[in-house]
Amino acid sequence: MIRFSGFADEVTPDFKGQLEFLRSAGIRFIELRFVDGTNVTQLDDEALRRARALLDEYGIGVSAIASPVGKVALDAPFEPHFELFLHTVELARLFGTKLIRVFSFYPPEGVDIDTCRDEVTARLKRMADALEGSGVGMVHENESHIYGHSAEHCADIAATVASPHLSLAYDPANFVWGDNITDNVERCFPVMEPYVNHIHIKDWKLGSTDIGSLPGEGDGQIEMLVERLARIGYSGFVTLEPHMSSGGRFGGETTPEQFLAALERVKAMCDKYSLVYE
Repeated sequence: MIRFSGFADEVTPDFKGQLEFLRSAGIRFIELRFVDGTNVTQLDDEALRRARALLDEYGIGVSAIASPVGKVALDAPFEPHFELFLHTVELARLFGTKLIRVFSFYPPEGVDIDTCRDEVTARLKRMADALEGSGVGMVHENESHIYGHSAEHCADIAATVASPHLSLAYDPANFVWGDNITDNVERCFPVMEPYVNHIHIKDWKLGSTDIGSLPGEGDGQIEMLVERLARIGYSGFVTLEPHMSSGGRFGGETTPEQFLAALERVKAMCDKYSLVYE
């Protein structure tokens, strides 16, 4: 069985409004990123307490902390960024989730990302080692222009770090937008599948620069992905991140109507392939 979650900050920056929307949509989990317009990793203690209280009030759980960890260049100082990661681990424990979303760094300007493998994997291994005994794991998301932009690089990260605390998040639209791949479920998912522990649903049409598509109407092979998840018996979160009004490097926008249409479309696919959801 899968559990639906959502990036509700696409619908409204107001955190209470995010939770109200999710509850009205019947979604019991949120991928926690922006709270009242501020990334959760930057909230002060009082704001964190308020967010925790609101989640409890609305009965909404946290599927993952959608952190910006790893979304910096490799030539930026790492120690402050590692401290941000450790802070995010504490946030995961505060909000009762076992997952932190991370990335695998941008290359320094003018540097081929393929030459950065050893530094990237060393940093991610240090992060994975720091999770020992915490009860928290991290999921690396494939994204354009970072080391883990390709399925092969993502699998390489997981195999090289070789930690039970590191798995992969699969985002089909990022392959379309970044690498012009229109058969990602055929080419990319099999490469990453042994390590995948989290799914983002975002569809994209080849050539679109900043607007996503209704799931199934883009080039992300969303229905094929749902069928594949049903076939392999995937059990985990499926998080909606539609980007149907706009989308960029650090987030997107989707109207409530668009989000609900995306949810209903994915539910219909799940029903078609007997993928049970809650």
